[in-house]
Parts: sequence; structure tokens; C-alpha cells
Amino acid sequence: MSDARLHKCLIANRGEIAVRVIRACRELGIRSVAVYSEVDANALHVQLADEAYLIGAASPAESYLNSAKIIAVAQQAGCDCVHPGYGFLSESADFAQAVINAGLIWVGPGPDAIRRMGLKTEARDLMQQAGVPLVPGFQSDTASDADFLRVAGEIGYPVMIKAAGGGGGKGIRVVRAAADLLDALAAARREAANAFGDDRLFMEKYIEQGRHIEVQVLSDAGHTLHLYERECSTQRRHQKIIEESPSPLLDADQRAQIGAAAVQAAEAVGYTNAGTVEFIATPDGTFYFLEMNTRLQVEHPVTEMVTGLDLVQLQFKVAAGDPLPISQNDITQQGHAIECRIYAEDPHNQFLPAIGPVLTFKAPQGPGIRVDSGIQSGDAVTIHYDPMIAKLIVHAPTRAAAIQRMQQALADTVILGVTTNIPFLQTLLAHPAFAAGEIHTAFVDTHLQDLLPPATSIPPTAIIIAALHDLYNRGNVTENGQPAHASDLSGDLFSPWSRGDSFRQGQK
Repeated sequence: MSDARLHKCLIANRGEIAVRVIRACRELGIRSVAVYSEVDANALHVQLADEAYLIGAASPAESYLNSAKIIAVAQQAGCDCVHPGYGFLSESADFAQAVINAGLIWVGPGPDAIRRMGLKTEARDLMQQAGVPLVPGFQSDTASDADFLRVAGEIGYPVMIKAAGGGGGKGIRVVRAAADLLDALAAARREAANAFGDDRLFMEKYIEQGRHIEVQVLSDAGHTLHLYERECSTQRRHQKIIEESPSPLLDADQRAQIGAAAVQAAEAVGYTNAGTVEFIATPDGTFYFLEMNTRLQVEHPVTEMVTGLDLVQLQFKVAAGDPLPISQNDITQQGHAIECRIYAEDPHNQFLPAIGPVLTFKAPQGPGIRVDSGIQSGDAVTIHYDPMIAKLIVHAPTRAAAIQRMQQALADTVILGVTTNIPFLQTLLAHPAFAAGEIHTAFVDTHLQDLLPPATSIPPTAIIIAALHDLYNRGNVTENGQPAHASDLSGDLFSPWSRGDSFRQGQK
């Protein structure tokens, strides 16, 4: 790094992204400072950080969204920079500005870029001026329902209603007929207001069998690079569950064109640090700008696997004022990478979160396998935070080999105590259309009945442990209902008997 070398970083986040940033700090010789809520006192990111500070109750509003408290801790701990991770305050222009005003370095894009790209309607205007392809649509802060009806008729159904100030699948409705538009507008406004405090909407032509393709960009003060694309078309509830790179859709020319368009988009807003430009593509590879995420993405590991670059370390280098140590010609895609998001959720119950204790979590190991997680055995999935348990990433020479490696890695993953989507992911990866690369954003909805594994599917290991647990507790309990020898096992977080509650598998 330059003379402005960073020495101590507060990570304004939790879970696997906090763990990921802590590990990058170690590689760079930067001391890490974690913050945590009351329910995260024993969390992995707290254990791994050089220092950790309690910032409030479990509710995000009282802890991870308490910007004043987070900045106060950074100053108290003598930090010189703040990394926001993703989620929570990572795309808050006000928080970024407050960090800078406090004399700290913000490891991310400037507040102006966050603000301009955070408003989806303003971002569309900027991209139109820059000549980046846009999906036909309509936006107006003063538009009436009649205006939406008129324009929808002009561009043709189906259309997609989207929240102007948000993302993450919130405030989105696909409308296929004029008779349904008014109800969809009302519902989208309510959801957008609740999620973002902003009920403004805009409308785009809905691309049937669209492909969600995003391009990783990285900018220093002088130039912008693209690190190629990731395909994120495999989604449920408008949220990604499988990401991969390269996209099986694009040929070499289309790959070069979409990369150039992403660089053009980033330069139009004066972007610095890491970001992602998202596009929707038609089945023939024609692409249109969707939005820009002004932060690190959950799926950044697939880019790291195919390029060999550490995006978090590069974020710190740019924040320290260093020029990027690479040029566009230095960046190549090698092999194929796939990421599966392992969630505590029930695919048979509309993918709703499944909260409860994680009695055992054993991650797979082996060549070409990476696991990013903030969970360990003995933790719990709660109502307060995202139910993602881990990101499982594999790399192999070809897409077919990557799919096979992922299937084996999923089979070798042991998670007991909560329902997960692992059987669903295995079924999805085995589907012939997925193997052929014939995916799109409605793929899961279209093939849902084929993708749902049997509801009674329980791993053999779980049956054995459940049986042992039942046998152990029969006639071997104290007056308070605890196992007679629990004291001998209470220190073993991998033991199901270290908890007072009952073993549960395949239940909410």
C-alpha cells in the first residue's frame, strides 16, 4: 500500500461478510474491529476479530443500523477506516458521508455515487445520457395510476413494477394484464414504503425468460476495470440462490460488449472502489441496464475464483489511495465457478425462513471448494437477521465439472437442527435444463414441482443422531429434564446434547 497505509478497520456488519473482511485484514496486516448485537456475543466474527464491541440489542435498528454508535466505536477503538460489507448500511450515502466527516476512510464508493445509483430512476436517467442500453420503461415522480396504465398499454404487457428507492426483490410485481395493474401498483407501493420509506415506483417492460447477468467493476481514482460477468438467473422470490461465472449464455463478443457497457456505466457516475452493474438479457444475449449495486456483492467469490483476485484486498488498496495494481489485459477468466447460497428455509413452505439452533455444521473440504460462513455449530438462526447459513463455492475447469463438484460438496455438507435448502439445491443442479444452461429468472417458478425434493427427505446421519439422542434421553435425565451426563458434554458445541432443547430435523 501507499504511505496512507491503513492500520485498523471497523467492520460495520456481521455474519459471513464480517468474517470475510476480517480475513482480508489479516492478509494485509490491518487490525480488525468487530461490532455485535446482544445475540451475537459469541458469533464467529466476534471471535475472529482483534477487538469487538457491543453496540446494542438484537434489533438491527438498535445495533447494526445505529450509525452514530458504530462511528463512535470506530473512533473509540482508534480505527482509521470503516468497511461496510453488504446489507445494513453499506449503501447508505448518509452513513458513508458521516464516516468521512468523522475523519475516517470509507472503504467503498463515494457518497455521491451511492446516492445517485441508489435511486433507480435517477440511475436510469444517467445511463440513458451515457448511452448504456435501457429496458423500455416509464418513470415519473408525479405519475398517476392512469399514466402507468397508458404507458403499459404502449410498451405492451407483461410489465414489471419496481420500487424507485430499493432492491433485494422488494416492491416488485410482474403484471400480465391491464386488469391487474392497479392492484399491483397499490401492493408495490405498500411494500416499497415499508422496506425503504419511499413509495415511488417505476415500470419496465418485463423480459420473458430474461437472464440476470451482472458485471463486477473496480475503479481507482484514474480508471475503471471490469472483472467479467456473473450469471445470477437462478432465483426464488426475486432473490438469487445460485450464481456462476462465466455466464453460459454469452459468447466472446457479447462478453466484451457487456463488460464495456459496465465500465461505461461506472465512469458515468464517477465511481471508485468495487461495484456491480446489473443487466437483464434476452435469450439471444441482447442486454439492458437494470441497476448498479454500490457495494461488494454476496456472490463476489465466484469472480474471485475465476480471476484469482481478492476483491476485498483490492477494496482496501483503492481506499488507501493506491492505484489498482492490474490492468484490463491482466484479467482473465479461468475455468468455471458456481456459488450456492445455503439458507435455513423451507422450499415446501414458499421458501420461508426456518429459525432454530444449528446443532451441527460441518463444511465440506477439498480442492476447488470454498465455504464462506459466519455460522458454527451451536449457533442459532434467529428472526432478527438473514437466514443464510453459508455460501458454498466451487471451481473446476468446465461448467459440467463445476456442477459435479458442487453436487458432491453439497452432499458432504452436514447441517443439523434446522431445515435447509440443500436438497432443493441438489435437485435444481441435477435438472437437465440447468445442466444445459437453459436458465432464466423464472426458472424456479416454471419448474418448481420438478425441483422440490420429497418433503420427508432426511439425511441418514440425521436419523442416526436423532435416534441416539432419543435413546440417551430415555431414563437418563435429571429432575429438571436435562440428560444425566450433560455436564460431561456441555462444552462440546458439536454435540446435540450440549443444548437443552430437543433435536429437530426437517421441521420449522
